[in-house]
Amino acid sequence: MSELTLPTARQHPFDPPDELMKLREQAPIHRMRFGDGTMGWLITGYSLARAVLADPRFSNRPELTHPPIAARAELSAQLKQQEFAMPPGIFLRMDAPEHTRYRKLLTGQFTVRRMKMLEPRIAQIVDQHLDAMAAGERPVDLVEAFALPIPSLVICELLGVPYEDRQQFQYDSKKLLALETKAEDAMAALGRVFGYLHGLIKRKRAEPDEHLLSGLIEAGELNDEELTGVAFILLIAGHETTANMLGLGTYALLSNPDQLALVRDDPSKVDNAVEELLRYLTIIHIGPARTALEDLELDGVAVKEGEGVALALPVINRDPSRFPDPERLDLGRQATGHLTFGHGIHQCLGQQLARVEMRIGYPALLRRFPGLRLAVPPQEVPMRTDMTIYGVHRLPVTW
Repeated sequence: MSELTLPTARQHPFDPPDELMKLREQAPIHRMRFGDGTMGWLITGYSLARAVLADPRFSNRPELTHPPIAARAELSAQLKQQEFAMPPGIFLRMDAPEHTRYRKLLTGQFTVRRMKMLEPRIAQIVDQHLDAMAAGERPVDLVEAFALPIPSLVICELLGVPYEDRQQFQYDSKKLLALETKAEDAMAALGRVFGYLHGLIKRKRAEPDEHLLSGLIEAGELNDEELTGVAFILLIAGHETTANMLGLGTYALLSNPDQLALVRDDPSKVDNAVEELLRYLTIIHIGPARTALEDLELDGVAVKEGEGVALALPVINRDPSRFPDPERLDLGRQATGHLTFGHGIHQCLGQQLARVEMRIGYPALLRRFPGLRLAVPPQEVPMRTDMTIYGVHRLPVTW
């Protein structure tokens, strides 16, 4: 039997790799070689994955983590070799108690109540982009016209980042998320984004406004370098993830007309629809990964201190022990409890914002353009198999 590495080749645009599906059927945990050559573990079962994400005996610190695939491992090694310094505020890659300090500062900024207050403005942004689509030529790339600009504009307004500067940081974020990006290109992209955000923080110290970054400055808990790291995480995550859900989710709905009709015609189904699309599509398709801080046991398997554990979220979210008939897109099901936003201390801070954008975006798009359809054969839709966040590079549509 050949040695297991993380399967990434998909046979269908909406489904995990067949090899991953077979692994999940065999057992919830498997011995696997990571991208840096070390041996560790791959988790394919829901209960085990949830337990690992909530267990403080597993670390998310970058100096301990083993990247699951070779391309990311090579990039990580090259960045270390070049002694590239990340700003100290990259809280996503911290453990408690360091992580706790940042999380407490930010949690109040992303409450359900505050996201609810943003709904009228998000609806206005959605309508403006739909108006522009309706007035423009057909076919149109839905990613460029709708899926990317909406969350990008929303996160820019929330943080206080000038939207007119978006072209550079959108370009750089693509570089950082591409699996084959070389170290020199990644360092250049990181340098540009960090430099831009550091300058923005300094300007906001001199001229505060009512937006989130100014609020963090006013709180006085973080220095400029820490604020730069925090801003980087929120800006990149805030537009890339939701943009890919809006694009890929629309493609999935166009491929399932009966389910599309539920989103378009029945407002009571929209909340369920968003959760089911998040579960079914699971755009975090490589990792997350953790490292054991001590010897421990997972489902009867001995995991050694220092070994990596990777979670195959696309199949974990299709574990039949948690989601009956998981291979079917069923917008009527209660899909809450999926792990697309993670679990434990690193559960996605902006998940409520993402949900609001999808709850508003999908129905508005489908009602405005009831005849929406692909403008190319399905096999010509370019999928983001070459990125750390899955989705579509482009989605040509017409109506």
